[in-house]
Amino acid sequence: MTKKIIMDCDPGHDDAIALILAGAKYSTLDILAVTTVAGNQAVEKNTKNALNVLEVMGRRDIEVSVGASRPLIKPASFASEIHGDSGLDGPKLPEVPSLKPTQYHAADVIIKTLKHSADPVTIVATGPLTNVATALIKDPSIAQSIDSITIMGGGTFGNWTPTAEFNIWVDAEAAKRVLESGININVFGLDVTHQVLATDEVIQRFSSIDNKISKFVVELLEFFKSTYKTHFNMDGGPIHDACTILYLLQPDLFTMQQTHIDIEHQSSLTYGTMSVDLNNVTNKEKNAYFATAVDVERVWTLMEHMLKSYNV
Repeated sequence: MTKKIIMDCDPGHDDAIALILAGAKYSTLDILAVTTVAGNQAVEKNTKNALNVLEVMGRRDIEVSVGASRPLIKPASFASEIHGDSGLDGPKLPEVPSLKPTQYHAADVIIKTLKHSADPVTIVATGPLTNVATALIKDPSIAQSIDSITIMGGGTFGNWTPTAEFNIWVDAEAAKRVLESGININVFGLDVTHQVLATDEVIQRFSSIDNKISKFVVELLEFFKSTYKTHFNMDGGPIHDACTILYLLQPDLFTMQQTHIDIEHQSSLTYGTMSVDLNNVTNKEKNAYFATAVDVERVWTLMEHMLKSYNV
């Protein structure tokens, strides 16, 4: 059965791979809209990247709408050292995409798409949660049309500060608003995404597929691997955002634990920290499912399958 999704993203190497998997011919996901947000780079750059990725995919039918240029409260912050100045360094992409974004703001597109869908829609959020929070603030009634919000962000440790993951740290206020919405939420944080590293061996597997899309993915992963080696001394780039799509395609790849999650948004020391109550210490209402483990080999097998579908 096809699952309808909105992809709210900040491409971003791992966002691009998530888009490619979601839009593959063998995918059971129907992308109703792509919305962009400031995060890995400025929203203008992220929008250009989303348009270019859709062009590479041959998915000119999917519309892109531009969202928030900054978080709800604090100034924008970017991850140039990880994703490069363009936000998608590595592959050679057009400076001016052939596709154009819509004239509508991402939050309004999220609201309109949800209200006009006959079926519940899953929001896949792979960047800061500014657009999603804005949509919920503008029209709280949309919550009833959301099947789930599937998030890449957070974890029980950090990658941008000692305790905070980048997506949540960029806009902790938005993340807190979303997690308090009462909507079914799935969280894929660093605990699980750091288990799925695209090493040289993995990249070689994808390289052997030998189609246009697999070559593009290999270029993305090569760049990502190099920055993660430089900045984190890791032997492969984590495919962070792709985990959200892999879960929607094949949920049993992941072990999920229902738990209470909260976001610290007031402390200057621990701003953006995700508090994950896996041991039920607080006895608070469980408001999310948190990914704790993943079948890594099956992830690569599924990704190979999806990339090969671009041959069909």
